[in-house]
Amino acid sequence: MTQRQEFQTLQTFNDFEIREYAPCVIAEVRVTADYSVAASAAFGSLFGYISKGNKASQKIAMTAPVISANKGNTAKADEWFISFVMPAGSTMSDMPDPTNTQVVLRDLAAEKCVAMSFRGKASEGVAAKKSAALRAAAARENIALSDETRICRFDPPFKPGIMQYNEIVIPLT
Repeated sequence: MTQRQEFQTLQTFNDFEIREYAPCVIAEVRVTADYSVAASAAFGSLFGYISKGNKASQKIAMTAPVISANKGNTAKADEWFISFVMPAGSTMSDMPDPTNTQVVLRDLAAEKCVAMSFRGKASEGVAAKKSAALRAAAARENIALSDETRICRFDPPFKPGIMQYNEIVIPLT
């Protein structure tokens, strides 16, 4: 079973949860492209990194989700940060340096976020609709959110669309 990013559910609402994500290390590639092709454009570089494409020629376990993040007002609409979460307990000093200069390792501190899950293909239209619904639900509860939106995909693209599990995750401010 693929290891998932660690979090603790702090509060549950009808449409979403507030979670606290554990600190982690991510391998990230910045892509300027339409949402529909951004993840595919970065996937090869990220997969290469965990498949011995690093200075230690070390294989790193695949985890879920694959995250497509748009930083909102601080970024262009077509600027995406695609990332793999490194296995739980990894630290920057544990991780081998990437050989591909597009792959950047970053430490993420513990953070609180709202999250909403959904089934189906995480197309641009569906992701935009779910993100708007999550922001509206959080606003009804007076929860202040950052401009960043993360579309988290847990299944491979070849899995039938109706069976795919995804989440929209937005950090709190």
